[in-house]
Amino acid sequence: MKRLFIATFVLLNSVAAFAQHTTQEYLRKLSIAEMAINNLYVDSVDENKLIEDGIRGMLEKLDPHSSYSNPKEVKQMNEPLNGSFEGIGVQFNMMEDTLIVIQTITKGPSERAGIMAGDRIVGVADTAIAGVKMSREEIMRRLRGPKGTIARLKVVRSGIKDTLHFNVVRDKIPVKSIDAAYMMTPTVGLIRIGNFGATTYNEFMEAMRRLQDKGMRDMILDLQGNGGGYLQAAANIASEFLQEGELIVYTEGRRVPRQEYRADSQGMFRNGRVVVLVDEYTASAAEIVTGAIQDQDRGQVVGRRTFGKGLVQRPIDLPDGSMIRLTIAHYYTPSGRCIQKPYVKGKQKDYAMDVMNRLKHGELTNKDSIHFADSLKFYTLHEKRLVYGGGGIMPDHFIPLDTTHYTRLHRELVAKNAVVSQNLRYMDKNRKQLLKQYPTFQRFKERFEVPQSLIDNVMREGEKQKVKPKDDEELQRTLPTLRLQLKALIARDLWDMSEYYSIFYEDSEIVKKALELLK
Repeated sequence: MKRLFIATFVLLNSVAAFAQHTTQEYLRKLSIAEMAINNLYVDSVDENKLIEDGIRGMLEKLDPHSSYSNPKEVKQMNEPLNGSFEGIGVQFNMMEDTLIVIQTITKGPSERAGIMAGDRIVGVADTAIAGVKMSREEIMRRLRGPKGTIARLKVVRSGIKDTLHFNVVRDKIPVKSIDAAYMMTPTVGLIRIGNFGATTYNEFMEAMRRLQDKGMRDMILDLQGNGGGYLQAAANIASEFLQEGELIVYTEGRRVPRQEYRADSQGMFRNGRVVVLVDEYTASAAEIVTGAIQDQDRGQVVGRRTFGKGLVQRPIDLPDGSMIRLTIAHYYTPSGRCIQKPYVKGKQKDYAMDVMNRLKHGELTNKDSIHFADSLKFYTLHEKRLVYGGGGIMPDHFIPLDTTHYTRLHRELVAKNAVVSQNLRYMDKNRKQLLKQYPTFQRFKERFEVPQSLIDNVMREGEKQKVKPKDDEELQRTLPTLRLQLKALIARDLWDMSEYYSIFYEDSEIVKKALELLK
């Protein structure tokens, strides 16, 4: 027995030594190649870029979600998830080459300094930013800066002859991940989550309590277009709908043992009915919440099959601030479904075209085009309802993509910026009058009608961009959606995103189905 133990010990040590020797050989090979290119290649090379390209090259041969980001990309990627950035606190848009303030962030530095919606910021410090064709990214770079520093702004305000000067002390600006939270009926509330970031759970709880105070008994949880984010944020929110101890999701990989996430308390919304809205862009953390609610028979899912992003990435920080996001495991729903859709290693282009392929094959418009193998059948944990694996979450109630609703004309008017630019012009001229005429959103929603002059301006702008209706039939099909979108944009500019969705969702088939299920 002792001899067997010694022999086994020697063998394992030999294998480990061989593996270490092999790894060192591979690294030496890579190092020699890099040195040869850097020192002997006919033209000069950027050594840092050479290394970055080598890292990207290795990762591109793996799955579609393992990736490398340079320091600048890491900062841009983390900002929406970290919940804040440092700047002056305005929402703005560009009209031609001039920055127009849409809204100031409530209690933010610009509001405190006296900046108002409708103001044009024409200069920062001694640099003009209007009329000089400066890129949006460059303007944002000048407006942002470390907390406590001063942005000296030159502002043109309607009705005031002289240029105004403001010293705005930059501060931390919150980035909200709850896009909307409002009552759809006296007892049904809607909460729309844009992504799952560091502050999402607290935002969600605040929104839920506010709506419960207004009488919410049932909830529509809107995850359409939600690309995911932090797993823990998703698990925390799912926990609010479930009984203590119920499984939310588990992860497992080749070198990563199974790790389970369970509801860790009696959730605040365990009793009200829930409908989750999803579409083909609902992904990752959003699919975790959807899968948990569906598998635990806690609510119904309405929409179209979700994206199918079920790979777990571990961030690996590099010394210069860059980062590798390496896939280490898969996500599984409580019933055991793998969320990740199939892919071929190194075929990122095919993977990226998946949603377009779904449209071509008819999956987004016709439920009968969707077929599942028997091996993909799973059952919910309590009511034993049939659900399917194979990538993404298949909804309980399929709502086709209405390709006639958004006409070619409407899509091109939006793409050419005709809708947003003319809405900006309209708001610039009519903001004060609108607020006086419609002091409350409810009054606006009930009585405001988009003027024909605004529609005409959008169509004229489209003609300048060579966008015209094919015939009168296409124009008539476009007008109702165009009017609804413009009314929603005006509501957003006068109030906020909750008011935008309150109007825009009046014509949504997915939302209508959710309300029908909750009647």
